[in-house]
Amino acid sequence: MTPKPRRALLVVSIMLATVMQTLDSTIANVALPHMQGSMSATQDEISWVLTSYIIAAAIATPATGFLAHRFGRKNLLLIAISGFTVTSMLCGMATSLPEIVIFRLIQGAFGASFVPLSQTIMLDMFPIEQRGKMIALWGNGVMVGPIMGPALGGWLTDNYSWRWVFYINLPFGILAFLGMMISLSETREKMTKQIDWAGFAFLSLAIGGVQIMLDRGNVKDWFSSTEIVTYAIVGSISFYLFVTHSLTTRQPFIDLSLFRDRNLSVGLCVAFIVGFVLYATMALMPPFLESLMNYPVTTAGLVIAPRGIGTMLAMSIAGRIINRIDPRFIIAGGLSLASLSLWEMTLFNLDVSTQTIVMTGLLQGFGLGFIFAPLTTISFATLAPNLRPEGTSLYSLLRNVGSSVGIAVSQAIITRLVQINHASIAEKVTITNPLYRSGAIPHIFDPNTRLGIAALNAEVTKQASVISYLNDFRLMMFMTLIAIPFVFLMRPITHSGELRDEERAHMVMD
Repeated sequence: MTPKPRRALLVVSIMLATVMQTLDSTIANVALPHMQGSMSATQDEISWVLTSYIIAAAIATPATGFLAHRFGRKNLLLIAISGFTVTSMLCGMATSLPEIVIFRLIQGAFGASFVPLSQTIMLDMFPIEQRGKMIALWGNGVMVGPIMGPALGGWLTDNYSWRWVFYINLPFGILAFLGMMISLSETREKMTKQIDWAGFAFLSLAIGGVQIMLDRGNVKDWFSSTEIVTYAIVGSISFYLFVTHSLTTRQPFIDLSLFRDRNLSVGLCVAFIVGFVLYATMALMPPFLESLMNYPVTTAGLVIAPRGIGTMLAMSIAGRIINRIDPRFIIAGGLSLASLSLWEMTLFNLDVSTQTIVMTGLLQGFGLGFIFAPLTTISFATLAPNLRPEGTSLYSLLRNVGSSVGIAVSQAIITRLVQINHASIAEKVTITNPLYRSGAIPHIFDPNTRLGIAALNAEVTKQASVISYLNDFRLMMFMTLIAIPFVFLMRPITHSGELRDEERAHMVMD
């Protein structure tokens, strides 16, 4: 048993590494409009800063188990923390969009192993009677990142520069590295399975091809571009090769027999939708508040932060009632609350109050918090124990892919609809409009002057953008509503009593 001081240092080091990784999932969001200006990028292009990080983490996560066996947990964690910290610094130093996207890809790949390895170490470090309490403590620590992220990112950007949302990782990374090096003992288990590098390559190409197609589709006018067609072909062929290879090899990268489990299959679909909605709304709100409503970046971060508080509160409640109430009803309730919050967001306009935005975010976070733990628990309830490690990796992969696809699709919708809505509104802004005759239109919007035309165009663009955001919120509302019936296709959990340690670990991870 590890001596108490050493164990305490290890817990603190694990928490620092985990907070650093989860902090990075939200801290950059509020700084995106400032990065956009600095990098001379469009709104959909700057979103690559988010999607590149998520997609790299998604692809790299399933390889964590193999790498831990190959190099040892301690060595892998030290390498991951070092790489994550260095690439954070490089992100802050980036001078162009390609640079920061490449550094974020590498950063996401290094950070992929933090959460699964931290869980494993926490479970191994404590006796059975203490694991539940320590996992709960660690889970609350995981939530600190998403809660602190928007407010801290806004404050750093407003008072220093957007570059400091990446530089802030340096002290976390250095302290976590030193703590791990001193307190963590090396463990290396006998390798029982080799990684399927061909399957890994096919899956990476498939996900990467589709993601780049979605990210660059607007820029290249979709399938009228040879480049976009090429990405689509590469993604499709790679996915076909991945499936056929997985069906014919002895030890596939992802065992496709996992999909025979109905609970897991349905859970993967719902996890994809939750990832889509969760990260898309997180990516949309900062530019909505800062660019359209002229919120200072610090204020925008503070307004967004309560969403994370709602999630933490709901997760705490869900952990207490999950043994008393059918998890399917808890998930359905969470999806309903998320849908309600998204419906309220479809009613936003440029005069919406700060209180309304805060309460809507709090409600949405509360709904999402009721989804995470019960969905993970019931998804793995009927899965054979020997398939759980692969199932966990697949679950994380689908949720992360949903997140990156959600950001790309929502940005594509905005870019496309702004043009359409602008043309539709502009058709009605003519000198023959009765409002001009009544004198209701301010003189600054006089279409007979250059200043008036410029002011009119700016206002029409702003209103067209607002409508586009509302259409995005409406799409996500329908997606969460559609997910509710699927939840009841899952088999209910039949066991009673306290959750098993594996279930607690699955719950916290998500």
